[in-house]
Amino acid sequence: MKAAVFHKPKDIRVDTVPDPTIEQPRDAIIRVTATAICGSDLHIYNGMFPQPRPMIMGHEFMGIVEEVGSSISTLKKGDRVVVPFPVACGGCWFCNQQLPGHCENSNMDMYGPEGGLMSEKGGGMFGYTDMYGGYNGGQSEYVRVPYADHGPRIVPGTLTDEQALFLTDIFPTGYAAVDWGEVKGGETVAVFGCGPVGLMAMKVAWLRGAARVIAFDIEDYRLKMAATVCSAEVINVKDNENWLQELRGMTNGRGADVVIDAVGMEADRTFLDRVASVVRFGKGTINALRMALSAVRRGGIVSVVGVYGYPYDNFPWHQIFDKGLTVRAGQAPVHKYIDELLKYLEDGKIRLDDIITHRLPLSEASHGYNIFNEKKDDCVKVVLKP
Repeated sequence: MKAAVFHKPKDIRVDTVPDPTIEQPRDAIIRVTATAICGSDLHIYNGMFPQPRPMIMGHEFMGIVEEVGSSISTLKKGDRVVVPFPVACGGCWFCNQQLPGHCENSNMDMYGPEGGLMSEKGGGMFGYTDMYGGYNGGQSEYVRVPYADHGPRIVPGTLTDEQALFLTDIFPTGYAAVDWGEVKGGETVAVFGCGPVGLMAMKVAWLRGAARVIAFDIEDYRLKMAATVCSAEVINVKDNENWLQELRGMTNGRGADVVIDAVGMEADRTFLDRVASVVRFGKGTINALRMALSAVRRGGIVSVVGVYGYPYDNFPWHQIFDKGLTVRAGQAPVHKYIDELLKYLEDGKIRLDDIITHRLPLSEASHGYNIFNEKKDDCVKVVLKP
């Protein structure tokens, strides 16, 4: 089969690789009909997370069931399914607490309670390095799905692939960001980052009754997307020293009730940021998080769904303490939310496919990664068709 394979940073090629097979009784083989490039994939692409061997990329995918293991009774050949990005067993303590990203059984070689930099990581993920289970991803023609009696959801025929695909990750992640922010209605929600996850968070904020949604980014084309498809008020923070004053002026001097960091460690960096990263043997920056902590009102909530993979010096605990903030962070518990979110789609309460800017065949995956990473051609979201 053909698959988008990571070889080294900035080197993803569409190779011919062996077809997957059933390895465990709870496996299923899925023929992929749609898959997407996620902002988190760029962390591997850019070498932020090391991957020493070739690996099939992709954790956002859906498709048709081709084969099931002997223990699977919930799926059959021909079912169209969407697959959550965490690999979760459904039976361990964390899965029973609706925390699939911390599954005790899906990352046997690297799992542990510490959450260390390079060891004792969380549960498994599709196509996301050996640190998270080493599972081949879904940017391919076929994919093996472990624990297929727990993860995949059957997609109704009323929904197209593009309407349902983002149930894999970015829709539940945007929903988690807003849910962790305890948005109940009437709040001002500020979102840093107008990439796919940030856009989903804006859509969900309206769905949950926000009074205002304010979006921040450094790229005009992404801010335009936020204004057009998410009805957000927008502020470009690039070379704008007054962005914080603008926000506080819009919120009676207080700041936003809920602030979502949908950027993470690959935020825009100054030269001094880059020097500091080299000195501390780390990568990336917490600039987006610092901005979020300033933007939120006293007693507010900062919800972090942008990825941070390294320790950072001078972390602003003094600000969190003085402002009395609540900070929530982590990977979205997709299995917890997916059934509710599927119902929103069936009922037509939210639209997801309007953020797609590029539809490419799988054979052009390398090009898709390049334009997404380099912010070329106003690229916001790439969907690949095997």
